[in-house]
Amino acid sequence: MQTRLRETLAAHLEVIRGLECLLPEIERLAGRATECLRAGGRIFWMGNGGSAADCQHLAAELVGRFERNRGGLASIALTTDTSILTSVGNDYGFERIFARQVEALCRPGDLLIGLSTSGNSRNVLAALDVAAGIGTFRAGLSGGTGGKLRAATDLCLVVPSPNTARIQEAHILIGHMLCDLVETALAAGMAGTTDFGEGAALTHDQVEAARP
Repeated sequence: MQTRLRETLAAHLEVIRGLECLLPEIERLAGRATECLRAGGRIFWMGNGGSAADCQHLAAELVGRFERNRGGLASIALTTDTSILTSVGNDYGFERIFARQVEALCRPGDLLIGLSTSGNSRNVLAALDVAAGIGTFRAGLSGGTGGKLRAATDLCLVVPSPNTARIQEAHILIGHMLCDLVETALAAGMAGTTDFGEGAALTHDQVEAARP
């Protein structure tokens, strides 16, 4: 059994080390997210299954906090409202559960991030198509070859692995890296420093003052 565990750990570490090649793209996505929030835009997340859980997790890191006390950041998971998901799924089909929400909620200047380990989730792709017509910036987190998500996004981060579990593990690390960079950049703009302690909570007025 320990042999199996060591093999899993080794495979995980190999994929995580492989993310080094994605650092420029991660930095670019973090910059885009920061610009979006500074301009009063919002970050939307979507995905299925484990990716849906990641969407909720990462939206919560921004609305609440990641590692620093600061004002809340506008981030919404499109995976959480069961009334919307079931009504749209029932009336229009499962492929439209995210597209309909994007149509209703997204605006030019917002950021939409789709998570799909295969890159071929039809409901994610449908929503990205709607977002393209709105003028929302489209980003994706995928794995393997990237699937159709590559062509459907303005920026796609493809984890160098064909294994679903390893891709999901990499996605949450990428998400945490994004949260860290965004939080650091906005906290610096809000208070003039990136050194925040437990007593350095930012007020709503400070958050608003950091926006142009």
